[in-house]
Amino acid sequence: MQQSLVEYGSKRVIITVTAIICALLEIVDTTIVNVALNDMKGNLGATTNEIGWVITAYAIGNVIIIPMTSWLAQQFGRRNYFAASIVIFTIFSFLCGNATTIEELIIFRFVQGVGGGALLVTSQTIITESYPVEKRSMAQAIYGLGVIIGPTLGPPLGGFITDNFSWPYIFYINIPLGIIATLLTLQFVRSPKYAEKSHVSDIDWIGIGFLALFVGCLQYVLEKGQEKDWFNDSTITALTVLSALGGFFFIWRESVFRNPIVNLRVLGNGNLRIGTIMSFILGFGLYGSTFIIPLYTQSILGWTATQAGLLFVPAALTTAFMMPIIGQMLQNFPWLVNLFLFLFLGLQDHDT
Repeated sequence: MQQSLVEYGSKRVIITVTAIICALLEIVDTTIVNVALNDMKGNLGATTNEIGWVITAYAIGNVIIIPMTSWLAQQFGRRNYFAASIVIFTIFSFLCGNATTIEELIIFRFVQGVGGGALLVTSQTIITESYPVEKRSMAQAIYGLGVIIGPTLGPPLGGFITDNFSWPYIFYINIPLGIIATLLTLQFVRSPKYAEKSHVSDIDWIGIGFLALFVGCLQYVLEKGQEKDWFNDSTITALTVLSALGGFFFIWRESVFRNPIVNLRVLGNGNLRIGTIMSFILGFGLYGSTFIIPLYTQSILGWTATQAGLLFVPAALTTAFMMPIIGQMLQNFPWLVNLFLFLFLGLQDHDT
């Protein structure tokens, strides 16, 4: 019989708050640095190309670790892995704020991204399993408060901190929240009972290598392709080829290995497959706009970091108000997901 992780009363509230804090830490840090890049560049003596790696390094750390999260949670226990990820994220947030060179900041951001990668995925799983089946649509709406508000909360928060304090404090604010989240996780979050752990000889090291090659090269190409004139640059061309080969051999390896690091067979579930595709599409509009708009308003229009950040406040407030309502509606009318996605895409196209 499968272990039930459903919680009730104050314990479920505490677990929900903990998971949302962790999701916010991860997502806010994806966008909070966008409005502080100009200050970082001047303070660290970096070029525009170099300072862009502050965002790229974090994203690469994320995309490498996220597909491995399920396997790592099975090896170390979900609670232990989740708590360790929060600790790594918190420690390297402190180190990012104390970086004295652009090279240090890039390295610390990469490791911070590795720690943060587990927070988003695991938070969703923890919240979902803490609620009974009939209330999971509402649970996902609550989780969505962190996922959707996070990217829009980052720029105004980062702008305020940058203009009124200094850019290291956009990392320091993670420290008290990280400590609180770690203590609450160790005290209240439970781990499901997993099957026997993999022995070292059974670990899919080759799959891990192909995954890192695939997503690492792809992330670089997507981040730097426009800047380097795409395939007119030899580095972009070479990394594109490496990414394609890494992706091909990764899929092949995970399809034939007895203990894959990423079980691609789960995509055989139609609901999961469609949900993954829809989330992928949603990410383009959500994260793309939160990156481009601050750069445009500051570089072209001459806005301050605070002004650029405040542009996102109406969207964040509207989302916070609507998420519980939408969650209740989806329990009765699941097909509304498709309608809302098309509305989102239509409005993004209009804004563009």
